[in-house]
Amino acid sequence: MSKTNTAKPKRRLADRRDGRYVKAPGLQTVMGYLFPKRTDCEVYLHDTLDATELMAYLEKKNAAHPDYKTTVFHAAIVAMARMVKERPLMNRFIQGYRMYERDEISISFVVKRRFADGAEESLMVLVPKDEDTLDTISRKIVGDVKETRKSEHATGGIDELLDIFASMPRLLLMVLIRIIRWLDFWGINPKFLTEGDTNYTTILASNLGSIGAPSVYHHLNNYGTNSIMVTIGTLHKEEMTMPDGHKEIRDVIDIGATLDERIADGFYFARSLRLMKHIFANPEMLDQPLGETSGFDY
Repeated sequence: MSKTNTAKPKRRLADRRDGRYVKAPGLQTVMGYLFPKRTDCEVYLHDTLDATELMAYLEKKNAAHPDYKTTVFHAAIVAMARMVKERPLMNRFIQGYRMYERDEISISFVVKRRFADGAEESLMVLVPKDEDTLDTISRKIVGDVKETRKSEHATGGIDELLDIFASMPRLLLMVLIRIIRWLDFWGINPKFLTEGDTNYTTILASNLGSIGAPSVYHHLNNYGTNSIMVTIGTLHKEEMTMPDGHKEIRDVIDIGATLDERIADGFYFARSLRLMKHIFANPEMLDQPLGETSGFDY
């Protein structure tokens, strides 16, 4: 497998700290002015992924390491990371009427500190590297989640910062948020405001299957740079029509995705989904470092 080029281009005046300026085609440029809000440009996607091969793969992997469990969610995170790695337009965003492309892939999700009503939530951000595989990313996720759940309350980072904001008087907080949004528009927000914030990641994922819920459509946010929201539903059995025409009961997972249509066209989105399906059907790809191209023929 060939390796993708990881060299970062030199920063230019028009670049942001979290992305490189991209000269967009005419249609996308004008759309950015006609529809400046990300929530005005949401497109929704719902599909069912055949997870039969993936479940057999995970069962074999977990049998070899009974003290550690790699989950479907871990595999989905790695599949999304590989999809973005090979489909770079999925790593773009529009802010301040301009299009940018990130230098790195980032996937975020929310962790419930306890599975109970009223329990606090914590924000987590994963930045996969070229050398990462399912094993390394899975252990990273598990380690971070365990560390987060050691405490009932925020212990630092963006969670603690949000608690500080929430304690401010209403008028002061209103003024502060206006300033932050202005900084966000121009791409000059200080790093301590954006690091660890799910609104500044490539994909915000929600593992609804972990609480027995189906996939849903979740809105995007105008604040920040996040252009893709993905929800993953419960694993279940479903009758599917196979390529040769016969029907078979398979393990499937429903996914719901909300995307900013300004970053790419429908054809590009459809091919990106095809790559996700290919990875689920060929889960051994998850053992390859992300920096190696899959060679998938679209």
